[in-house]
Formats: sequence, structure tokens, C-alpha cells
Amino acid sequence: MKPLGVGLIGTGYMGKCHALAWNAVKTVFGDVARPRLVHLAEANADLAKARGDEFGFEKATADWRELIADPDVDVVSVTTPNQFHPEMAIAALEAGKHVWCEKPMAPSYGDAERMLAAAKASGKVAILGYNYIQNPVMRHIKALIAEGAIGAVNHVRVEMDEDFMADPNGLFYWKSELASGYGALDDFAVHPLSLLWFLFGHVEAVITDMVKPYAERPLKDGGTRAVENHDLANVLMRLGGGISAALMANRSAWGRKGRIALQIFGSKGSISYDQERMNEFELYQAEGRDSEQGFRKVLAAPAHKPYDRFIPAPGHGLGFNDLKIIECRELIRAISGEAASVVAFKDGLRIEKSVHAMAQSFHERRWVEISS
Repeated sequence: MKPLGVGLIGTGYMGKCHALAWNAVKTVFGDVARPRLVHLAEANADLAKARGDEFGFEKATADWRELIADPDVDVVSVTTPNQFHPEMAIAALEAGKHVWCEKPMAPSYGDAERMLAAAKASGKVAILGYNYIQNPVMRHIKALIAEGAIGAVNHVRVEMDEDFMADPNGLFYWKSELASGYGALDDFAVHPLSLLWFLFGHVEAVITDMVKPYAERPLKDGGTRAVENHDLANVLMRLGGGISAALMANRSAWGRKGRIALQIFGSKGSISYDQERMNEFELYQAEGRDSEQGFRKVLAAPAHKPYDRFIPAPGHGLGFNDLKIIECRELIRAISGEAASVVAFKDGLRIEKSVHAMAQSFHERRWVEISS
């Protein structure tokens, strides 16, 4: 396969993460052609030029449409704020480009549907940036569940907490706008939803409560502005196979930096995992003498593929950006026509559907069933 020509729209936190992945995927995996970093787009020309030089792109522009029209670009990374995803992703697909779009798909479910329709019509690969499913530890947890290591799963509990919006004096910015989505649910809780999908399939029914811990936030130039979405969400869920589940998400949780605490309970044992300690998990198996039963900690190691592509020794640990490199390799597999572990737009839309059902449940104060 010839080297892919890469276009990158947006160079913030996730834009840089994508750039690191495109730069490193050949070095880490070795079995792909080194991508060609062709074109980068940012909000203004000076910033685009600076980031293009830093990230190693051949060209830079302040017009993302110019990037999409570039015949040397084969795949477009969309890493802009949520409300810009639909227009950019659809334009890229209509121009015959593959798309790697950050989560969530779009604040509007209708826009997310249009994105999937564009992907189907184009015949191109279109995936969403749910890199937590790429963790070698998470892959191993999935294998343990499949082989019955903890018996039949009957309950799952997941919490996602960070404190980037915990300060009541933090300035109002776009994440508190309704245009960016519901808040904790779609900006945030889609990550644990991607893990639930990866491990168990999609959510079938929900009932939700949401909370605004701070009703307004200060503006840079004085005054305040009303917060338009919710920073906390609590959801009861039903998964397939009769599994009950609970999700709690909080963007205002002081002291939590990147926590996705996952507990999986089965008929023969339990599994516990925390994203803040992403290179380990705990396994409890109800076997042997009662006097020696207990959780045992398992550290990530070369046996947990593809950890071995990064580090030859156990217990040294991967990071967030490494998961993005793995996701980049999976995207290249998909583009090559191979089986790949990615969240394609089709499954991403179902995650979006779950989020909108949760919001509907909150407004209507009832359980909402989610159709296939």
C-alpha cells in the first residue's frame, strides 16, 4: 500500500495527539508505509504555519476547505470543537477522503446521521477517535470476559470523573454552550460508552438524571453567562443479555484527572480497572480456598499485544498518546481492507443515539428504550 497523504484540521490537544500518532505509527509498528504529512489547517495563517512546522507537515493553511480539496490528501483527521465535526467530516467524505474524526460525532443527532450517510455514500473509511478501547489491558479484559474467566456478567458499573470544570470561578468557554452538546454526556461520557460497546455491545435502555453544579460562569471581560448544559450525569442502563449497568459522569470532580473506573461483576468473579492507572487491572476469581481468595493486580506486559511494540519489559507502562498510535494503526488496517478494531461511524451513531436517549430520559423523567 502506498503511503497515505494526511491532512489535519485543528492543532489543539487532540490535533497534536493525531500528529504524534501519524508521525510515530511507522516507527512503532514497522509494517506500514510511513504516512506523508501533507496539509495542516488552523484558524489563522500564522498559527497554521507555526503548527505545520512543529508537526512536520508540508503545507499549512487557514482555510480547511483548501486542505480537503488537496489531491495529495487521502485521509483527514478532524480534531476541531464538536460543533464543526459534521461540516468538515461530510466535506472530506464527499471529496473522496477517508476520515478520522474525534468524538463525539456531532451535538445534533440529525448531523450525526448525515455524517453516517456521507460515509456510506463515499465508500471511504470513517472512524471516530475512541482510543481507550485500544488499550492492551482493555483488550485483555475483553478476552477474559469472552473466555468466561469471571463467569456470566450480571452487572457493570462505570464512573468517569475529571476536574477541568470543577472551579466555580473558571471562565465560561465553549464546552458550556448548548451548541457543543449536552455537557458531561456527549463531551465526556461517550468514552465509557465506547468501552461498554467494546466489551458488551450497545446500551438497550436508560434512565437519566443530570445536574448543573454551577448555574453561571464568569466572562473574561466581566459579568457572567448562564451555563447551558450539564456537567454531571447519572444513568441507569440495561445492556444486552440481561446485564444491568450504571454510569456516573462528572466534569467537576476535584482531584480526578482522567478517571474511568470500571467494575465488572460476574457469577464467578470480578474485574476492576481505573483509567488513571491504565497499565493495570485487578482480577478476582472465586476459586481455591476461601482463605487465599482476593483481587490480584495484573500489570501490562508484552503478553498484552501490542504493548510489546512499544516496550519489551512488563510494568513500564503506555500512555494516552500511545493508545492513539494504536488507533492510527487500526485505521490504516481498515483503509487497507483488513479487519480492524475501530469505532466506525455506524457504531459511533449508535453511541450518539444512546446519549440522545439519555437526554430524552432526563427531560421526560422516564426510562427510554433504544432501538437498534
